[in-house]
Amino acid sequence: MLQSSTLKFLKDLKKHNDKAWFEANRARYDDARADFHNFVQHLINGISAVDESIAAANLQVKNCTFRINRDVRFSKDKSPYKTNLACAISSNGKDMSENAGFYFHVEPGASFAAGGLYMPMSSTLARIRKDISDNFDEWQDIVESRAFRKNFPNGMRDENALSRPPKGYTGDNPAIAYLKMKSFIAETAFTDEDLQAKTLVKQAVKAFQAMKPLIDFLNYKPD
Repeated sequence: MLQSSTLKFLKDLKKHNDKAWFEANRARYDDARADFHNFVQHLINGISAVDESIAAANLQVKNCTFRINRDVRFSKDKSPYKTNLACAISSNGKDMSENAGFYFHVEPGASFAAGGLYMPMSSTLARIRKDISDNFDEWQDIVESRAFRKNFPNGMRDENALSRPPKGYTGDNPAIAYLKMKSFIAETAFTDEDLQAKTLVKQAVKAFQAMKPLIDFLNYKPD
């Protein structure tokens, strides 16, 4: 579970997103960060129990959490801080650029657990599309299973999906809705009450366990 003080800090940071306020409240940030890191450690332990690749990676919290400072170099929004706390857990830690994994996002009123692969490079995207097309029955068994649908009722969606079939595929391909995707992500919401419940880690790990077959499919690379 997360402390109410952690959510209160994030709410206040959203209202006062400037360096002077942050420095005056740094002790509150340190407490919120420690609280979140404690949660992430329990999350790593829980996922390791159901995913051998995570257990073998021997991950540390620092390898899976993101800095609160925003990169504002190319953004019109110059707010210096993120108003969320987040972690990504894969066999490469938070580096999920080409390796599917699990993600947890803490933001008052907008928290969620997610996983999959976001905007992979063209070579990886081509491999995944081919795997889906060649093994569509297996793919359907994963993303339309009762456990997956129960934990991720919205299924898989990609707002950046192609409007036309990708090169090499036709519109009558049974898997075409998935082949048009550029990202393969599923997510489920967590309320502020969920975050403060003693069952938080159990809930999150349950969702990630339901997602594991998807992660394994996306990460499969034949020898």
